[in-house]
Amino acid sequence: MIGRRNRREFAHTSAVDEPQGELLPVPPARDVSRFGHGSRVPGWDDAVDLGKDPAQIPDPATTPVPQALRSEIEAHMAKYPDFRSAAIPALAAAQRHHGWCSPDAIWQAACVMRLTPGYLIAVASFYDMLETRPVGRHAVYVCTNISCSLCGADELLDRLKDETAGDPQFNVRAFECLGACDIAPMASVDGVYVGPIAVGEVPILVEQIREGLPPLPGKQLRLRKSTDPGAARAIAGAADPVTPTTSYGAPMSGEAAGPPAKIEAPPPPPEEDA
Repeated sequence: MIGRRNRREFAHTSAVDEPQGELLPVPPARDVSRFGHGSRVPGWDDAVDLGKDPAQIPDPATTPVPQALRSEIEAHMAKYPDFRSAAIPALAAAQRHHGWCSPDAIWQAACVMRLTPGYLIAVASFYDMLETRPVGRHAVYVCTNISCSLCGADELLDRLKDETAGDPQFNVRAFECLGACDIAPMASVDGVYVGPIAVGEVPILVEQIREGLPPLPGKQLRLRKSTDPGAARAIAGAADPVTPTTSYGAPMSGEAAGPPAKIEAPPPPPEEDA
Protein backbone atom coordinates (compact mmCIF):
# COMPACT_ATOMS: atom_id res chain seq x y z
CA MET A 1 0.00 0.00 0.00
CA ILE A 2 3.00 2.31 0.32
CA GLY A 3 3.01 2.98 -3.39
CA ARG A 4 -0.43 4.56 -3.14
CA ARG A 5 0.54 7.07 -0.49
CA ASN A 6 1.87 10.53 -1.17
CA ARG A 7 4.44 12.56 0.71
CA ARG A 8 1.86 14.66 2.53
CA GLU A 9 0.40 11.51 4.07
CA PHE A 10 3.83 10.35 5.21
CA ALA A 11 4.32 13.67 7.02
CA HIS A 12 1.44 12.81 9.37
CA THR A 13 1.87 9.05 9.87
CA SER A 14 4.64 6.67 10.70
CA ALA A 15 5.32 3.02 9.95
CA VAL A 16 4.97 2.20 13.65
CA ASP A 17 1.29 2.97 14.12
CA GLU A 18 0.05 2.56 10.54
CA PRO A 19 -2.34 -0.38 10.03
CA GLN A 20 -1.22 -2.55 7.14
CA GLY A 21 -3.36 -2.17 4.05
CA GLU A 22 -5.32 0.85 5.36
CA LEU A 23 -5.05 4.37 4.00
CA LEU A 24 -5.28 7.06 6.65
CA PRO A 25 -7.16 10.27 5.76
CA VAL A 26 -5.12 13.23 4.65
CA PRO A 27 -5.64 16.19 6.97
CA PRO A 28 -6.79 19.39 5.23
CA ALA A 29 -4.11 21.84 4.18
CA ARG A 30 -3.59 24.64 6.69
CA ASP A 31 -3.69 28.19 5.39
CA VAL A 32 -0.68 30.19 6.50
CA SER A 33 -1.71 33.82 6.24
CA ARG A 34 1.84 34.95 7.10
CA PHE A 35 2.86 33.98 3.57
CA GLY A 36 -0.39 34.97 1.91
CA HIS A 37 1.51 37.25 -0.46
CA GLY A 38 3.28 34.25 -1.97
CA SER A 39 6.94 33.73 -2.67
CA ARG A 40 6.90 32.20 -6.15
CA VAL A 41 6.79 33.88 -9.52
CA PRO A 42 3.21 34.29 -10.80
CA GLY A 43 2.51 31.73 -13.47
CA TRP A 44 4.83 29.02 -12.15
CA ASP A 45 1.90 26.57 -12.22
CA ASP A 46 0.38 27.66 -15.53
CA ALA A 47 -0.47 24.73 -17.80
CA VAL A 48 1.71 24.08 -20.82
CA ASP A 49 0.11 24.34 -24.25
CA LEU A 50 0.87 20.92 -25.70
CA GLY A 51 -0.68 21.91 -29.01
CA LYS A 52 2.19 24.22 -29.91
CA ASP A 53 5.18 23.08 -31.88
CA PRO A 54 8.49 22.99 -29.95
CA ALA A 55 10.26 26.32 -30.18
CA GLN A 56 13.53 26.27 -32.08
CA ILE A 57 16.59 28.45 -31.60
CA PRO A 58 15.64 31.86 -33.03
CA ASP A 59 17.09 32.68 -36.43
CA PRO A 60 19.46 35.70 -36.21
CA ALA A 61 18.50 36.67 -39.75
CA THR A 62 14.87 37.21 -38.77
CA THR A 63 15.24 38.20 -35.10
CA PRO A 64 16.19 41.84 -34.60
CA VAL A 65 18.06 42.43 -31.33
CA PRO A 66 18.98 45.93 -30.06
CA GLN A 67 22.72 46.35 -30.36
CA ALA A 68 23.14 47.50 -26.75
CA LEU A 69 21.33 44.41 -25.47
CA ARG A 70 23.30 42.12 -27.76
CA SER A 71 26.62 43.60 -26.62
CA GLU A 72 25.74 43.24 -22.94
CA ILE A 73 24.63 39.62 -23.31
CA GLU A 74 27.73 38.71 -25.32
CA ALA A 75 29.92 40.35 -22.68
CA HIS A 76 28.31 38.17 -20.00
CA MET A 77 28.72 35.04 -22.13
CA ALA A 78 32.45 35.75 -22.49
CA LYS A 79 32.91 35.53 -18.71
CA TYR A 80 32.05 31.84 -18.41
CA PRO A 81 33.60 28.63 -19.77
CA ASP A 82 30.06 27.40 -20.45
CA PHE A 83 28.13 30.25 -22.06
CA ARG A 84 24.85 28.90 -20.65
CA SER A 85 26.02 30.09 -17.22
CA ALA A 86 25.26 33.61 -18.46
CA ALA A 87 21.52 32.87 -18.59
CA ILE A 88 20.67 34.84 -15.42
CA PRO A 89 22.63 38.04 -16.27
CA ALA A 90 21.38 37.81 -19.86
CA LEU A 91 17.78 37.65 -18.68
CA ALA A 92 18.41 40.50 -16.24
CA ALA A 93 19.77 42.58 -19.11
CA ALA A 94 16.75 41.74 -21.26
CA GLN A 95 14.45 42.67 -18.38
CA ARG A 96 16.14 46.05 -17.93
CA HIS A 97 15.75 46.74 -21.64
CA HIS A 98 12.11 45.62 -21.97
CA GLY A 99 10.85 46.23 -18.43
CA TRP A 100 10.14 42.52 -17.86
CA CYS A 101 11.00 39.14 -19.33
CA SER A 102 8.45 39.47 -22.10
CA PRO A 103 8.20 36.98 -24.98
CA ASP A 104 10.21 39.40 -27.14
CA ALA A 105 12.85 39.75 -24.41
CA ILE A 106 13.14 35.96 -24.04
CA TRP A 107 13.28 35.48 -27.80
CA GLN A 108 16.02 38.08 -28.27
CA ALA A 109 18.14 36.71 -25.42
CA ALA A 110 17.73 33.19 -26.80
CA CYS A 111 18.79 34.39 -30.23
CA VAL A 112 22.01 35.92 -28.92
CA MET A 113 22.83 32.95 -26.68
CA ARG A 114 21.87 30.37 -29.35
CA LEU A 115 19.48 28.62 -26.96
CA THR A 116 15.84 27.68 -27.20
CA PRO A 117 13.39 30.13 -25.58
CA GLY A 118 12.21 27.26 -23.38
CA TYR A 119 15.64 27.00 -21.78
CA LEU A 120 15.52 30.66 -20.72
CA ILE A 121 11.85 30.52 -19.71
CA ALA A 122 12.74 27.71 -17.29
CA VAL A 123 15.35 29.97 -15.69
CA ALA A 124 13.16 33.08 -15.65
CA SER A 125 10.24 31.25 -14.04
CA PHE A 126 12.44 29.99 -11.20
CA TYR A 127 14.00 33.22 -9.97
CA ASP A 128 11.47 35.66 -8.54
CA MET A 129 13.45 38.79 -9.37
CA LEU A 130 13.00 37.96 -13.05
CA GLU A 131 9.50 39.18 -13.86
CA THR A 132 7.48 36.99 -16.22
CA ARG A 133 4.52 39.37 -16.29
CA PRO A 134 4.36 43.15 -16.85
CA VAL A 135 5.23 45.16 -13.74
CA GLY A 136 5.90 48.76 -12.79
CA ARG A 137 9.36 50.10 -13.50
CA HIS A 138 10.00 51.02 -9.86
CA ALA A 139 10.74 47.81 -7.94
CA VAL A 140 10.09 48.17 -4.20
CA TYR A 141 10.77 44.92 -2.36
CA VAL A 142 9.86 44.92 1.33
CA CYS A 143 11.69 42.29 3.37
CA THR A 144 9.15 40.26 5.38
CA ASN A 145 11.40 37.67 6.98
CA ILE A 146 11.56 37.23 10.74
CA SER A 147 13.74 40.20 11.76
CA CYS A 148 11.88 42.72 9.61
CA SER A 149 8.51 41.17 10.40
CA LEU A 150 9.07 41.57 14.14
CA CYS A 151 9.97 45.22 13.53
CA GLY A 152 6.80 46.02 11.58
CA ALA A 153 7.50 44.95 7.99
CA ASP A 154 3.93 43.80 7.37
CA GLU A 155 2.55 47.22 8.36
CA LEU A 156 5.23 48.87 6.21
CA LEU A 157 4.25 46.73 3.22
CA ASP A 158 0.56 47.52 3.64
CA ARG A 159 1.26 51.25 3.88
CA LEU A 160 3.43 51.19 0.76
CA LYS A 161 0.74 49.34 -1.17
CA ASP A 162 -1.88 51.85 -0.02
CA GLU A 163 0.34 54.82 -0.94
CA THR A 164 1.07 53.48 -4.44
CA ALA A 165 -2.35 51.96 -5.17
CA GLY A 166 -3.38 52.57 -8.77
CA ASP A 167 0.06 53.77 -9.87
CA PRO A 168 1.27 51.47 -12.68
CA GLN A 169 4.84 52.71 -12.26
CA PHE A 170 5.27 50.81 -8.97
CA ASN A 171 5.98 47.14 -8.37
CA VAL A 172 5.55 46.82 -4.60
CA ARG A 173 5.71 43.34 -3.12
CA ALA A 174 7.01 41.31 -0.23
CA PHE A 175 10.40 39.65 -0.42
CA GLU A 176 11.34 36.62 1.63
CA CYS A 177 14.73 37.93 2.81
CA LEU A 178 17.05 40.73 1.71
CA GLY A 179 19.84 39.97 4.18
CA ALA A 180 19.91 43.32 5.98
CA CYS A 181 18.54 42.46 9.41
CA ASP A 182 20.51 45.26 11.11
CA ILE A 183 18.37 47.92 9.42
CA ALA A 184 14.99 46.25 9.86
CA PRO A 185 12.36 46.98 8.70
CA MET A 186 13.90 47.70 5.34
CA ALA A 187 13.20 47.62 1.63
CA SER A 188 15.08 47.48 -1.64
CA VAL A 189 14.10 50.49 -3.76
CA ASP A 190 15.22 50.00 -7.36
CA GLY A 191 18.16 48.02 -5.99
CA VAL A 192 19.04 50.48 -3.21
CA TYR A 193 18.82 49.13 0.34
CA VAL A 194 16.96 51.54 2.64
CA GLY A 195 16.19 51.15 6.34
CA PRO A 196 15.02 51.22 8.96
CA ILE A 197 11.88 52.72 7.39
CA ALA A 198 9.19 54.10 9.67
CA VAL A 199 5.58 53.85 8.51
CA GLY A 200 5.32 57.62 8.74
CA GLU A 201 8.15 58.01 6.21
CA VAL A 202 6.31 56.13 3.48
CA PRO A 203 4.69 59.22 1.84
CA ILE A 204 8.10 60.93 1.66
CA LEU A 205 9.73 57.78 0.25
CA VAL A 206 7.05 57.31 -2.42
CA GLU A 207 7.26 60.97 -3.46
CA GLN A 208 11.06 60.72 -3.77
CA ILE A 209 10.71 57.67 -6.00
CA ARG A 210 8.16 59.42 -8.20
CA GLU A 211 10.39 62.49 -8.54
CA GLY A 212 13.47 60.41 -9.35
CA LEU A 213 15.24 61.53 -6.17
CA PRO A 214 17.48 59.33 -3.97
CA PRO A 215 15.19 57.37 -1.61
CA LEU A 216 15.70 58.44 2.03
CA PRO A 217 19.43 59.23 1.55
CA GLY A 218 20.11 59.28 5.27
CA LYS A 219 18.97 55.68 5.57
CA GLN A 220 20.63 54.11 2.57
CA LEU A 221 22.81 51.17 3.51
CA ARG A 222 25.48 52.03 0.95
CA LEU A 223 25.90 55.51 2.48
CA ARG A 224 26.32 54.39 6.08
CA LYS A 225 29.62 54.98 7.79
CA SER A 226 31.98 52.04 7.80
CA THR A 227 35.24 51.04 9.43
CA ASP A 228 36.55 50.78 5.88
CA PRO A 229 37.06 54.39 4.70
CA GLY A 230 36.64 53.29 1.09
CA ALA A 231 33.42 51.31 1.64
CA ALA A 232 30.89 54.16 1.81
CA ARG A 233 31.32 56.56 -1.06
CA ALA A 234 29.17 59.68 -1.25
CA ILE A 235 27.16 60.17 -4.42
CA ALA A 236 27.43 63.50 -6.20
CA GLY A 237 24.44 65.67 -5.38
CA ALA A 238 23.19 63.38 -2.60
CA ALA A 239 22.94 64.19 1.07
CA ASP A 240 25.82 63.40 3.40
CA PRO A 241 25.83 59.83 4.74
CA VAL A 242 24.13 59.53 8.10
CA THR A 243 24.34 56.48 10.31
CA PRO A 244 20.82 55.55 11.45
CA THR A 245 20.32 54.92 15.15
CA THR A 246 20.51 51.25 16.06
CA SER A 247 20.04 49.21 19.20
CA TYR A 248 23.82 48.92 19.58
CA GLY A 249 24.21 52.47 20.89
CA ALA A 250 26.77 55.09 19.97
CA PRO A 251 29.75 54.16 17.77
CA MET A 252 32.91 53.07 19.64
CA SER A 253 35.71 55.60 19.82
CA GLY A 254 39.47 55.22 19.98
CA GLU A 255 41.89 53.14 17.98
CA ALA A 256 42.45 49.40 18.17
CA ALA A 257 45.95 48.49 19.33
CA GLY A 258 47.94 45.31 19.24
CA PRO A 259 48.37 42.58 16.64
CA PRO A 260 45.28 41.24 14.88
CA ALA A 261 43.78 38.02 16.21
CA LYS A 262 44.39 34.83 14.31
CA ILE A 263 41.54 33.90 12.03
CA GLU A 264 41.85 30.20 12.67
CA ALA A 265 43.75 28.30 15.32
CA PRO A 266 45.78 25.29 14.13
CA PRO A 267 44.33 21.91 15.11
CA PRO A 268 45.86 20.28 18.18
CA PRO A 269 48.33 17.42 17.58
CA PRO A 270 46.80 13.94 17.70
CA GLU A 271 47.00 12.18 21.03
CA GLU A 272 49.40 9.28 21.14
CA ASP A 273 48.17 5.95 22.39
CA ALA A 274 49.54 5.10 25.83
